[in-house]
Amino acid sequence: MNGTGPFDIAELDLRGHVCPSTLLLSLRRINVMKEELRAGTARLEILTDNRDSTGTLSDAAGSMGYGVKVEKEKGHYRVIVGRID
Repeated sequence: MNGTGPFDIAELDLRGHVCPSTLLLSLRRINVMKEELRAGTARLEILTDNRDSTGTLSDAAGSMGYGVKVEKEKGHYRVIVGRID
């Protein structure tokens, strides 16, 4: 993780993966980080180049009660889970 102070950002690069692997790997990391994500001291940024995965990841993380935001970047998407600033 990186970041400044008490707020950390973890990046999970899943470009080249498709569902269900993208979803399963993301859920594994979310579960590892659940305390920090719920406390708002961290967020998980998932990079994917699979457009369908953005909806699947958003739905899954949102149903777990996390804030979710999807950003389109050059050549991929960034799915932000947890603290949304």
